Amino acid sequence: MKKLFLVAAVALMSWNGNAQDKESKGLEGAWWAGGQVSFAKDDNGTSETTSSTFVPVVGYFITPDVTLGIGIGSISSKTETTGTPSLTTAETSTFIVQPLVRKYWSLGGKFYFFGQASLPMTFGKDKISDDKITSVGLDIAPGFDFFVNKWMTVETSFSLFNATSTSNKPNVGDSTSDFSVNFNPFDLNPGTRTVGGLRVGVKFLF
Repeated sequence: MKKLFLVAAVALMSWNGNAQDKESKGLEGAWWAGGQVSFAKDDNGTSETTSSTFVPVVGYFITPDVTLGIGIGSISSKTETTGTPSLTTAETSTFIVQPLVRKYWSLGGKFYFFGQASLPMTFGKDKISDDKITSVGLDIAPGFDFFVNKWMTVETSFSLFNATSTSNKPNVGDSTSDFSVNFNPFDLNPGTRTVGGLRVGVKFLF
């Protein structure tokens, strides 16, 4: 009987140890998926501009509070006159690759604060002039994450600081380059920011 109690005690300690170890690991080893999908159309009476964005992002928690991720997608825009026949006056297509790292801090309960650093790289082409535009940037974005349940979170963030190096290679003529730095945490208008603006979305864990 003592041997039976001993075996039971060892099994119980082993189960408790595994449970505590799993709890301490939290999200370590979990995958997540999110991203950005949008479509817009603007008609000013003389021309119509359509644009679309599709940038899925996947990531992996290497520790309970640090995750690595990468986004790969595209952005396209096209402007046409509204007359008959219509005339395409502008058309661009951009491919995006954006690796990122994010660190979480608990605020209590299901609320978390995070800091994210990403390296957005874009490779674009003007289909009218055949110019090629490439850029490499650094974006620092703080944000908040609310864990709705074990498989979904709602997050919001904004670009606090970004620096971008852009190269323009025209079809005819010499190449040009430009470097810009932006730090304005109180301006949340995406039209005045090179990367970011206020971002709200959901993230799925699996």
